[in-house]
Amino acid sequence: MKVCIVGLGAVGGLFAGWLRGRLDPAGLQLCALARGETLAAVQRQGLRLESAGVVTNVPLRVAADPVALGVQDLVIVAVKGPALAGVAPAVQALCDGDTRVLVAMNGVPWWFFDGLPGPCAGLRLRSVDPDGRLHALLPGKQVIGCVVHASCQVPAPGRVLHVLGNGLIVGRPDGGMDAPLQAVAALLTQAGFAVTVSQRIQQEVWFKLWGNMTMNPVSALTGATADRILDDPLVRGFCSAVMQEAQAVGAAFGIPIDQSPEDRHGVTRKLGAFKTSMLQDVQAGRPLEIDSLVGAVREIARHLGLATPNLDALLGLVRLMAHERGLYPPTPSA
Repeated sequence: MKVCIVGLGAVGGLFAGWLRGRLDPAGLQLCALARGETLAAVQRQGLRLESAGVVTNVPLRVAADPVALGVQDLVIVAVKGPALAGVAPAVQALCDGDTRVLVAMNGVPWWFFDGLPGPCAGLRLRSVDPDGRLHALLPGKQVIGCVVHASCQVPAPGRVLHVLGNGLIVGRPDGGMDAPLQAVAALLTQAGFAVTVSQRIQQEVWFKLWGNMTMNPVSALTGATADRILDDPLVRGFCSAVMQEAQAVGAAFGIPIDQSPEDRHGVTRKLGAFKTSMLQDVQAGRPLEIDSLVGAVREIARHLGLATPNLDALLGLVRLMAHERGLYPPTPSA
């Protein structure tokens, strides 16, 4: 199988390290699309992956030009939301009609309502795909959705620290169980991931989003770790109110969540004093994933005619903060 990873950050680096380090090269042609300091670092010394206290140098073919890498059987997209539109043409250049694109990203994706029945069937979300470019370049029929339950960090370009977790949930937007999906699941299992194949991947995407759509922006606004957010009863109550609004939105389009916000806070608290990915992005001066984590939920609510005053306040505050720091485009009027 010919596999290319687009985005050698925390998650993409873990995919690359485990696929190259744990599988027989005779059955896998692995490469990666990278740019800038990451490209230079990997070309110079390979990818450095630290997992369970062991540091491994992983030799990896990398290039900045997709044409140099050629058409792939599988493309794993592991970039942050703000970077997706920029890399989508490169991803398309790696594909033909038989290529599958595994999307390992947080938030509501552009393909979310492809194949999902109900009042939002076929809804195109302008918050994540404003001009329809992603749908045109990366149609849902080629996509494999992927929810990642693993924590990783990037201490430096070309270096990845695996903190904990190895869970992946994969599935097609239309719920189908075809041979390419099964082959991808088998490949990732062989690489050491705990893979679950879902016939309703949107449910898994929505449930993970429900847990991080408040912790991420609130931590970005306050600079606080997750434990400090949950320790403050007023802030925790606000997060719960946003989550209740999101629960109502999900139930309205067919994905109810039975768990209470307090139950989910208990799960988050077990992770300790961690910095969310959005807080890390603020501190590093990187663009923030606001649209796919918060903006898309508000857009869905408006499509359904549901009021979300707490969600609206959170979105307005975090995007204004990010805009003032140069980490988000000019704030829209609505």
